[in-house]
Amino acid sequence: MKIKLGQVNPSFPMPVALVGALVDGKPNFLTVAWFTMMCYQPPTLGVVLGADHYTNTGIRENKVFSLCLPGEDLVRATDYVGIVSGQNTDKSKLFELFQGDTGAPLIVQCPICVECELVGVEKNQRGEMFIGRIVQVHADESVLADGRIDLGKVRPLLFSHADSSYYKLGAKYEKAWSIGKGYK
Repeated sequence: MKIKLGQVNPSFPMPVALVGALVDGKPNFLTVAWFTMMCYQPPTLGVVLGADHYTNTGIRENKVFSLCLPGEDLVRATDYVGIVSGQNTDKSKLFELFQGDTGAPLIVQCPICVECELVGVEKNQRGEMFIGRIVQVHADESVLADGRIDLGKVRPLLFSHADSSYYKLGAKYEKAWSIGKGYK
């Protein structure tokens, strides 16, 4: 039997990322779990940030941002980045940084880093969705299998808003666009 829960966020676990931008010329990062692919071609993604976040200013100023996916080993630093504001704390000192093609700050310790050019901003009731065209994806060689990203090797953090907890990714289960062919 189903139980009605009302208007709650079912909060399906989502991958965690560190959004990076230069704010007043200094690298800054913000922890998020609300980002998604917006378009396959050209590859475009959207990331939702609260309207009052310090990082938003840098994204607007520079028209670029990064999305760095931390592995399980960065859980403590990732959580800390989400607790403190860049207005008061230099969070970039937690990481070794590098620059790619756009100038957005990228994190060496994150196995996957994505550089984006800002193509639009959509406001909602409490925040903003920054829409970015993917310019470049940087991946540690150690997380690749046959030239593609292997999430099992990345070991990304997942976040569940329902219980405010981080989770680990489970094992690969079945091949998409394949397992269902048995129904034909």
